[in-house]
Amino acid sequence: MEIKEIQELIRFVAKSGVSEVEIDKEGFKIHIKTGAQAQAAVAMSAPPAMQAPTHSVPAVVDATPAAAPATPAMPAGTSVKAPMVGTFYRSAGPDKDPFVKVGDRVQKGQTLCIIEAMKLFNEIEAEFSGTVVDILVENAVPVEFDQPLFVVAQD
Repeated sequence: MEIKEIQELIRFVAKSGVSEVEIDKEGFKIHIKTGAQAQAAVAMSAPPAMQAPTHSVPAVVDATPAAAPATPAMPAGTSVKAPMVGTFYRSAGPDKDPFVKVGDRVQKGQTLCIIEAMKLFNEIEAEFSGTVVDILVENAVPVEFDQPLFVVAQD
C-alpha cells in the first residue's frame, strides 16, 4: 500500500465518523482506530522484512463554538503544510545548517525541510517563491498530515 493511499484512508476514516477500520491486504495490515480524545492510533504491520512505525493522526471531533479553544493567531502569509506523517527535520544532519531560517528568501522548488517517513527522507520543497515569516515546528518532532510547518509570505 502506498503512502498516498494510507493518507487518503486516514482522511476518509476521520471524516466518516467510523470508530475503527482494519484492512489486511496481501500481507500488509493497517489498523486505524479513532477515539474521544481526538486522536487515532494507526498501527501498520508489514512482512517481517519491513516493519512500519506507529503514528498518531487527528480524528474528527464535533465541537460547539463555545467549547472550541481559542486558536493562536497565525502570522500573515501562506502556510506550507506537511504532505505526510513523519518526523520533521530542519537540516540534512545534526551538524548541518538549517535549510531555511525566519527571514530567508526562498525560491519555488527550494528545499525547506525533510520529513522522515518509514526510514525514507523526503525533501519538502517550496511550491512558490517568498520570504519565510515563521517556522511552526521544532526540529526532530513528529508531524501530522496537513499540519502547518512554515508560514511564507508570497511575492
